[in-house]
Amino acid sequence: MPSPRQQLTRRQIYRRRRIALFGGLAVVLAGLVFVVSAGAAPLPAAAAALSQPEPLTAAAAQPAWPGFGETAIGAVGFDGVLASSGDQAAVPIASITKMVTSLVILEAKPLTVGEQGPNITFTDADVDIYYDTIAEDGSSAPVVAGMVLSEREALEAMLLPSANNYAVSLANWAFGSEDAYLAAASAWISEHKLTATTVVDTSGLSAGSMSSPADLVEIGKMVAANPVLAEIVAMTKADLPTIGVVTNTNKLLGDFGVDGIKTGTTDEAGACLLFSADFTVGTETVTLVGVMLGGDTHSELNEAIAALIQSVKPGFQQLTLTEAGAPFASYTSAWGQTSHAVAAEDRSVLVWSDTPITGTATAKPVGTARSGDSIGSVDFQVGSRTISVPLILDGTVSDPGLGWRLSHPGELF
Repeated sequence: MPSPRQQLTRRQIYRRRRIALFGGLAVVLAGLVFVVSAGAAPLPAAAAALSQPEPLTAAAAQPAWPGFGETAIGAVGFDGVLASSGDQAAVPIASITKMVTSLVILEAKPLTVGEQGPNITFTDADVDIYYDTIAEDGSSAPVVAGMVLSEREALEAMLLPSANNYAVSLANWAFGSEDAYLAAASAWISEHKLTATTVVDTSGLSAGSMSSPADLVEIGKMVAANPVLAEIVAMTKADLPTIGVVTNTNKLLGDFGVDGIKTGTTDEAGACLLFSADFTVGTETVTLVGVMLGGDTHSELNEAIAALIQSVKPGFQQLTLTEAGAPFASYTSAWGQTSHAVAAEDRSVLVWSDTPITGTATAKPVGTARSGDSIGSVDFQVGSRTISVPLILDGTVSDPGLGWRLSHPGELF
């Protein structure tokens, strides 16, 4: 028999039972809190193991430059001049000046393709301009007092046969006087930052109408971007009311992809041509814009331009930057699942010559994610351009489940 001192009182027994009960409840509660916390805890994100694209460089172009004058080439969609030869200073540009005249007039009196525009009635003053042009030994097209041409027809009369008299008549019609036109042309030149360009007449007969090859390339791009002018300068001839058939002075039209733009000839400027030519590279069309100034004859000039265009074509290449599904990063989660960040689409780029191409892939860490989620990008630097291709996850990274969570508290907390 236990001694009285060893016997527990009912109060003591109750206290011990209560301690045991609450201790057990605490353990259960702690376990429950752990289970809930582990189930709700954010999973550790796996960092991307990046694979950077290799630099790309195409072969350098080898343009066949003429042995005379000044030459420069560019292309629509490419900044500035791509390559040049000879002194690039401002020089007389002869009838290429008429492209400035056309652009300025069309800014004041815009036309759309298929539209003839307002009618222009020619007067005795226009006949006087015609005879003045003949006296100056400038190129011209006939005009008769009282005849009516549409704006579109008058532009064709100016540009195709390079008629100086129509350049003056159109400027007078659009701006009221030649002086008012020249003021508008000066403002237009400043607005377009053609810092090496000056026009002192509408036709370019004056040696004071000057420009640089770089500015002329930009003017050529503006002509190519104007649907009405691009259509007119590609015409070999036009049958105009009263005037009859006029023929384009650009004898390269239709050869070597040439579809414009404007000839020019004076003693000071020599034989000149601002030209455009279209050709296909891969799946893209290149619109080459170039200018050659200072030839002795147009035959010599045209042969040199034909050789230049043919030599320039291989300098444009379409390079593959990436294909859809190409991997640029890999992930391995703490619970052993793997996935990749891959290019979301095919992407290629048209480049000129040995334009350097570098790429940088970036991808964010991944905890759980679904296949197709955007995860980063690969940014290609192509010369001065940046081309960005999205990266997406190629597989789902799912929650590992409660079992893994409970057995890996160190990764969760």
